[in-house]
Amino acid sequence: MPGFAAKVQHMNPSQFIWLNGRLQSLEEARLSPLDHGLLVGDGVFETLVARGGRPFAAREHYARLQRSCDVTGLHCISEEVFEESMREVMAANGLVDARVRVTLTSGDGPLGSDRGAGRGTVLVVATPLKPWPPTENVQLAPWTRNSRGALAGVKSVSYGENVRALMYAKERGCGEALVVNESNQLCEGTGSNVFVVLEGRLLTPPLSSGCLAGITRQLVLEACVKEGIVCLEEDLPAVVLEECEEAFLTSSTRDVHPIAGLNGRSLKAPGPVTLAVQQAFARQYGLG
Repeated sequence: MPGFAAKVQHMNPSQFIWLNGRLQSLEEARLSPLDHGLLVGDGVFETLVARGGRPFAAREHYARLQRSCDVTGLHCISEEVFEESMREVMAANGLVDARVRVTLTSGDGPLGSDRGAGRGTVLVVATPLKPWPPTENVQLAPWTRNSRGALAGVKSVSYGENVRALMYAKERGCGEALVVNESNQLCEGTGSNVFVVLEGRLLTPPLSSGCLAGITRQLVLEACVKEGIVCLEEDLPAVVLEECEEAFLTSSTRDVHPIAGLNGRSLKAPGPVTLAVQQAFARQYGLG
């Protein structure tokens, strides 16, 4: 694309996206008003962090995207397209460290729950990677996650419940909300998994709680095994939030993020166990 690199230098980051097979400027990009991702939230996505121009844990994210497509019956892109589209959109926007989102929807459909016959929409967007504060304040939301729902554990674009829960937390001065499942067991955050330290034991809800199989969650579990840190997946009643000594969040953008405030209760952040996990995660994956 002649002169493209020079043109990008004079534009703000995130001026280009990758849509259905090609780079497009925000001005020219168009999504159909009949796309079911918009109309009924029929789609899946992955959010990755890129550092030094390289998406972190791309293979694991692609495997989860495939699983989400299998569960929802959506057509998945190839791993080659997954990786190439991310590289192209980061380069087009001049981004080295970035937050990258790959979204797949079922494409155009009727005004109802039936799907159309097309192959769907593929959208890839990259934005500058912004740091989180050193610690987070978290609030338990009053709504429940259905651990046996059709989309339980799926990275679905149907994020309305998460949006509402996060609003609830932010109205109370917090940056993340936690939810329990229908059995009043701790489940997850709106965009994160949660770990707690109770009587010196490191614990996290199992996937059977209905939580997302977070990529960073899994990498943390693997790092703990390699570094000799015992972490157990256990059903955790909501009362654990009133009793735990430490807690932290994990996600692709947060890594291991200490919780300093939990439902208005102050916690040491990072506590000794959280700090050990942060260090183990950084050592195992070359971060920091």
